[in-house]
Amino acid sequence: METMTSPERVRCVLEGRLPDRTPVLLQNYQNSAFLAGMRLGDFCRDGTLMAEAQITAWERFGYDVIDIENGTAAMAAALGCEVEYPTFEPPRVVRPILSDLRHLDELTQVNPTHSGPLPELLKAVALTRQAVGSQACIVGEADQGPFGLAGLLAGMEEWLSALLTPDLEGDIFSLLEFCYRQVLRYSLALASAGADFVEIGDSLAGPDVCSPRLYRKFAFPFEQRLAYDLHKRHIPLILHICGNATPIIADMAATGAAMLEIDYKVDGPRCRRATQDTTVLVGDVDPSGVMALGTPDEVHQACRRAIEVYGRQGRFILSPGCTLPYNTPPESTEAMLEAAKAYFA
Repeated sequence: METMTSPERVRCVLEGRLPDRTPVLLQNYQNSAFLAGMRLGDFCRDGTLMAEAQITAWERFGYDVIDIENGTAAMAAALGCEVEYPTFEPPRVVRPILSDLRHLDELTQVNPTHSGPLPELLKAVALTRQAVGSQACIVGEADQGPFGLAGLLAGMEEWLSALLTPDLEGDIFSLLEFCYRQVLRYSLALASAGADFVEIGDSLAGPDVCSPRLYRKFAFPFEQRLAYDLHKRHIPLILHICGNATPIIADMAATGAAMLEIDYKVDGPRCRRATQDTTVLVGDVDPSGVMALGTPDEVHQACRRAIEVYGRQGRFILSPGCTLPYNTPPESTEAMLEAAKAYFA
């Protein structure tokens, strides 16, 4: 088989065909900042720094999909939440914007080109696209899914408590509808900036936090709607839910998302069986215990196991199961790329 370009390799996987080797998507926004000698707090608020670090990492390692992200609080910051930017840790919400779930009038629509840190990620996507051209695929992270974003705006405890309060159901869906519109708006802006794929994380809705029943009632409909609304504009969606998402993996596939990013905690064979003919799986090497702390040989073997479970029939992209920790050694990434070339087909 002739050597493919990265976009050809990824397109082949999306179409359900076998590529020349397993493609690699690196969830490495923290690690790219580390390798570039940048403070993470600065990186997450500066699109030029984000692009510089991501381009440098891609040139060094040669993976197929560049994942451009600046944490999980960007949209919350754009909507008025108080967000802290630690020097060497990911951003975090320290104060929600909603004083009461029923006070939606306290919220205003985001403008992706002006609100909070959103314009900086758009800049990073555009600069990276300009630098790599058609040599690699780019994922633009649209931050949280509607369910997860609602939790940040309302406050986690208040949000999770409200889900179990029948009298608040109407208010819950009103907030989810608002959040859906913001995520869609930002997703379209990322695609316009040059992203091939848009990704959301909705980990608050996963089985490690919420029951499958709550996921299906409150999170699934909006994920499905987002996948549909992006698909009709030819923008593939990637859906990520941390933790053991095995109980809802079939539901996640039913959203219509083009790819599902899965954690190392899932039951791999069961997830593969549930999504064999429909959805590309992305993952699922342990980012902390293996990529950050393991030896290159341990990384190599973990990648080999992932390819054996998920990749022999295609529809698989090798990746860490979540974002790489800040100080992950470069030897781990090199071992992942070597395994992708060594153990396919």
